[in-house]
Amino acid sequence: MRLIISAIILFTIFPLHGAVKVRGGVTAEDGEPLAGATVIWVGSSRGTVTDEDGLYEITRPKGASLLVASYVGCVADTVSVAPDEKEVNFELKYNILGEINVNARGKGLRRLQGVENSSLMGRTELFKAACCNLGESFTTNPSVDVTYSDAATGAKQIRLLGLSGSYVQMLTENIPNFRGISSPYSLGYVPGPWMQSIQISKGCSSVKNGYESITGQIDIEYLKPQSEEQFNANLYGDSKAKIEANADGNIHITDKLSTALMLHYEDALADHDENKDGFSDAPRIRQVNALNRWAYFSPRYIMQTSINLIDERRKSGVSDHTIHSLTEDDIRQMSSFGNMLIKSRRYDVWSKNAFIIDPDDGRNIAIMLNYSNQTNDGIYGQRTLDSYQSTFYGSLMFETNASAPHSLSAGVSLNNDHLRHISNMSELVTRTTETVPGIYAQYTFNHEDKVVAMAGLRYDHSNLFGSFVTPRAHLKWNIRPNLSLRGSAGKGYRTVNSMAEYSYLLTSSLPVVFESPFGRDEAWNFGISSSWSFSLWNRNFSLAGEYYYTTFEKQLIADRESNPSVIQVLQSDSRSYSHTVQIELTAEPFKGFTVTGAYRYNDVRETYSGVLLRKALVPRYKGLVTASYTTPLELWQFDATLQLNGGGRMPAAPVIDGKAAWGSTFKSYTRLNLQVTRHWRNISVYVGGENLTGFTQKNPVVYLPSADLYDPTMVWGPVHGAMFYAGFRLNLKK
Repeated sequence: MRLIISAIILFTIFPLHGAVKVRGGVTAEDGEPLAGATVIWVGSSRGTVTDEDGLYEITRPKGASLLVASYVGCVADTVSVAPDEKEVNFELKYNILGEINVNARGKGLRRLQGVENSSLMGRTELFKAACCNLGESFTTNPSVDVTYSDAATGAKQIRLLGLSGSYVQMLTENIPNFRGISSPYSLGYVPGPWMQSIQISKGCSSVKNGYESITGQIDIEYLKPQSEEQFNANLYGDSKAKIEANADGNIHITDKLSTALMLHYEDALADHDENKDGFSDAPRIRQVNALNRWAYFSPRYIMQTSINLIDERRKSGVSDHTIHSLTEDDIRQMSSFGNMLIKSRRYDVWSKNAFIIDPDDGRNIAIMLNYSNQTNDGIYGQRTLDSYQSTFYGSLMFETNASAPHSLSAGVSLNNDHLRHISNMSELVTRTTETVPGIYAQYTFNHEDKVVAMAGLRYDHSNLFGSFVTPRAHLKWNIRPNLSLRGSAGKGYRTVNSMAEYSYLLTSSLPVVFESPFGRDEAWNFGISSSWSFSLWNRNFSLAGEYYYTTFEKQLIADRESNPSVIQVLQSDSRSYSHTVQIELTAEPFKGFTVTGAYRYNDVRETYSGVLLRKALVPRYKGLVTASYTTPLELWQFDATLQLNGGGRMPAAPVIDGKAAWGSTFKSYTRLNLQVTRHWRNISVYVGGENLTGFTQKNPVVYLPSADLYDPTMVWGPVHGAMFYAGFRLNLKK
């Protein structure tokens, strides 16, 4: 807080007088402006980020003469700036691993045309919706779905390539994070205003970050301490009585050392029961979140360090409105199943250290370290589950581009997980420690930017599961400057903590049997994708298509089909796979207006008791249309998102009095989100609404008192109707 107060004083009372400023622009080699590029003075922490037009303005520290610009997917460029020079422009060449097509989806979402099928969501894209946290940042994204796992805990999960987020490796600035007991609620641990960008990679990814990526990686970039000194604030409130407050500020302590402090508070002040079933539609969540970052820059050594503290409480159950209208016996019976309380406390510390051996040929050594510690104390009706996990990750990496067109990355890593579960159900009391040292090498070949090939191989050894090898390969062919084709193939592994990942099942009154508390998933992923940018009728278009196939050799499943009266969580080696096809078209009919249409088909199947079935609660298809318009002076911005979610299969239902507790299928539905933003120099005000079509799932909580059946895990659609919100953002620069 002292840092933020100091920042406010500096920005508002003691502005710089007579400070020398340098202005300019950063573009790619094809002339397109690069928004979000980093510009920094060498040997100092004084830096900034380019705006939507690729323009920047930066204060020159005393004695500084070298200015460097960098951008994801491009080679950094350093320029010597004369003492009287006031304007410096950069033209960045595409990196050996690929180039950037900035016309993919307007200014906020960029398709990274590297050897991997990746896209980058910048702050402009994130701010097209309220984006209160990471889980709400994919509203406008055609590739990533975010769904509720149940109507009690409010746990959200990502779905990529038709499969749950368990198979997506979560990274924070290229460091593996949010694993094990943090995974059910981690999408709420990253506030939206803290994020600078999100990179989404589909399919098997690089082996540098480990063996866990099966369907892809999501890498979160936080705001940087070395950016131009500033203070940001964001206040938010909605019609569901949820409030949020965010603040962040950074200070340059010296020319080389800088720090930033980020604060977040959220609270749901009331519960809601729109369908009048007696239970809250969503949990009341109260969270306090703080992050402190440090950065040190010198010509030969770069350091980034961060510490994050989170305290969160989730509470749901019998709604306040119901308590006033039911008898004590009714309330006692409902509460015995429905009341849920989870208290989570987490802290993690990570550090990235780069030692520059030769800046000309890209030779460097990097050390990455991360330690996290989390406890979840949970009451799930009549059941309790208290979980603890500590995780250490370390990686030593060497990279070089010394002999173009060849590049090499190699390194060693160590991952250690210690987990403990204590429950009033004796069969759930477990303790385990897994230690996995590993080694990898990755080679990339670039033939005149026409063909790029990347192959990687990992060898790891687990004290629980023995040795295993992870091969992965990527190939990209630039058929034309604006037309490319990619292919990928590789294997992934994942250590399973079934009680953490499926803890939400404890909210059901049905018996839950964890037959495999700990195991390992194994899967192969194959993909092919293409992107094409073109002009038609003097208008810009981009077209992208992809197909991915994931097949499992071993997989953790929750079996509700073999015996609908019991939920069995077990490791299966039966046939299980996912086919995903997606096509996406973006157009810019006129300046300032961008529209995107996308369609995805999912065919996800698992085997239960020898029978291959469509995976339950997964929609067969998804359609998405997004439209964004910014007025010529960029004072007003209008954003709209329409989602069409296809129907699918429900799990087998227990039979009560000769009748199934729920139907065999769920139907398709649409969601409409709108937002209007008004920009001033330092302030933006936004208002909007979500789920304006008003569709809600009729019975997200199945409650049959006669059979003592309570099950809030049958969620396939929205659990509450239309919601309206408003907020404002403040940005003050020194």
